[in-house]
Parts: sequence; structure tokens; C-alpha cells
Amino acid sequence: MEQHSPSVRARALALMRQGVPNRTVAGQLNVPYGTIGWWRSEDRKARGETYEKPTDCPVCTGREFDQVAYAYLLGLYLGDGHIISKSKQHHLSIYCNATQTGLIAAAEDAMRKVMTRPSVSQRHRPGCVEVKSYTRHWACVLPQHGPGKKHERRIALEPWQQEIVDAHPWEFIRGLIHSDGCRLTNWTTRLVGGERKRYEYPRYFFTSASDDIRGLYTDTLDKLGIAWTHCTRNGNPYDISVARKASVALLDANVGPKH
Repeated sequence: MEQHSPSVRARALALMRQGVPNRTVAGQLNVPYGTIGWWRSEDRKARGETYEKPTDCPVCTGREFDQVAYAYLLGLYLGDGHIISKSKQHHLSIYCNATQTGLIAAAEDAMRKVMTRPSVSQRHRPGCVEVKSYTRHWACVLPQHGPGKKHERRIALEPWQQEIVDAHPWEFIRGLIHSDGCRLTNWTTRLVGGERKRYEYPRYFFTSASDDIRGLYTDTLDKLGIAWTHCTRNGNPYDISVARKASVALLDANVGPKH
């Protein structure tokens, strides 16, 4: 390993204590970037400082952020998202159908707009793409995170989250449907002039085992004037259906199918 004089190290530490980035110091003094990082780390230890990675977390910093993107991301998270928060692993994951490239791009875009610093990546699995963003602060922005499955714990919005949902209800509904919902075509038969004919009609479904998440969905539908009904599955009301023509038209205009 190349040795550097104490004077070079002292100059490097002086620059870093002034807030000059490591890479800039390395370039100015012609010292390897890794060496500069090690010097900074040792200097912090000597002074008893604990390193805190810079963050643009809206909750921790109080900064303004894209609330439209947040309402959509909140819906995605409550549907098919989860947060891993361990000592050395912190990330938000949204799972998307690999064929729905528009949804994958929208999930990435929402993550980047809510917090610009954390990295965002994709992990490809058979038939699925996991959109991931790394920072422990996702647990601040999405306080519904907790141990166990969502349907096994209480899910309630904080007052500041409810304000955002009330201001941008369509984005919230869009996120929920894009994660745990779908638009499909149902059919039935009718007697017309004595002849039985096939009749098709579009319908939206949202499915969640969580009573609380279904409640957030239906409460928002009510505020938007969307008619809905429960559909039971094995006796459980996991599915919310929107089938009335006017309500489907509103969802088509403001949400649309996943793609």
C-alpha cells in the first residue's frame, strides 16, 4: 500500500471537516478514494462521532415532497409492497408482473420522486419484477411497516397520510388497483325476444385479506362517489367489486388497467 506523509493526511482531514466530499479531496490530493474514506472513518472514531448517512427523508427533514407520487406509492405498498428493516438491510420492495412494464416504470418513478437520494433497482424473478429502493427511512415514510403480515396487524393512516390521500384520492386508488386489483370483463346471459344472448360488461376488482386496507379502499371510493359491493371468497369478504356502468367509467377515466 502506498504510504502518504502526515502532512497530506492532515490536509485531507482539514478539507473533509470543511464539508468537501471524499471524491473531491481524493482528486485534489491525488490520493486513492478508498484511502480518503478510511482516513475519514478513523478520524470520526478518534473524535467519537457516529456517522449518519445523509437523507432526504421528508419525515425526518420536514422537506416538501411530491405528494401525488406519494399517494400512488402508498397504494402500491399497501397492496403488493413490503419493507425489510434489519441492522444491515433496509429496503422497500414493490412486486410487479414482469409483463406490465408500465407498472414497473411507474413504481420506480414514484420511489424516486418521493425520495431522490436512495438507489432504486430491479430484481428479476420468473414472471415477476421486484422494484427495490434502499434506505432505512422508508419505514419513516411508510409507518404501516411492522412485524408480520399486513392482514395480521392493524393498518391505519397517520393524520398527515390521510391528508395526502384526501387531496389525491385517485392516485391512492390507482396505486391500490395497480397492486392488488384488476380490470376484467365479466359475462352473463339474458333473454332478449325469447332468445338467450350473451352480455359482457367490464368490472374492477380489488382483493385484500386485510379488513383495514379494504376499508381504506372503500372509504376512498365512497368519497369519490364510486358504487361498490363485497364479493365473498370461501365465506371471506376479500374482494371488492365495482361493476356499475357509471362507476366503471370513472375508474376507466382516472385509473385504467395495469399495463
